Amino acid sequence: MKEEFRMICDYMENCMRDMAHDREHVWRVLTAAVDIARHVDEKPDFRILTAACLLHDVGRQEENIDPTLDHAAVGAEKAYRFLTGIGWTEEDAGQVRDCIAAHRYRSGQPPQSIEARILFDADKLDVTGAMGVARTLMYEGAHNEPLYLLHPDGTLSEGDLPGEESFLHEYCFKLSKLEPRFFTDYARRIAARRMAAAEDFYHALREEISESCELRRQLFEQLSE
Repeated sequence: MKEEFRMICDYMENCMRDMAHDREHVWRVLTAAVDIARHVDEKPDFRILTAACLLHDVGRQEENIDPTLDHAAVGAEKAYRFLTGIGWTEEDAGQVRDCIAAHRYRSGQPPQSIEARILFDADKLDVTGAMGVARTLMYEGAHNEPLYLLHPDGTLSEGDLPGEESFLHEYCFKLSKLEPRFFTDYARRIAARRMAAAEDFYHALREEISESCELRRQLFEQLSE
């Protein structure tokens, strides 16, 4: 078991190239998953859960190179091939594959097994609160996406422009809407507590941006006189 765990960890670390989804993110997800598992009635298979947590983002590199790819789908197949290659049965490796395929927030494939639901919740906990804000800003910066965009009239967009990709869009579209998406009550309670910090940051940032926009509007009026 120790040798198997080491091989999975080594493979995971060799796949991680995204600083917003690095090995520390993976370890936080695994730690959260184990914590959640201790507080749910239906007990998971810890071998399946551990492997799914460790390998859930191994498809990130492919998605970063080709944004048309879904890292969850790519990672699920990579994990399946890797696990069967080190001696896992097709059935057990298939369970891990199913967990990874369903862990994405934007996925249309909801998690079915208890292991998949715990992985989903553990992964989403790492995008709530202060950690979620920090990771989202890191991800947006790495992909050359702005903090915010403005409407043609100079007012602040809160993620409502067509095709918008920005931090404020990601907060309004995802970070602020996470709590109802959790499958376990335990994770939902943790998320509710953490999300208050993200909400405070969002409102403070929005206020500062709005003040700057208003000063810009006044400046343009003066320069146009």
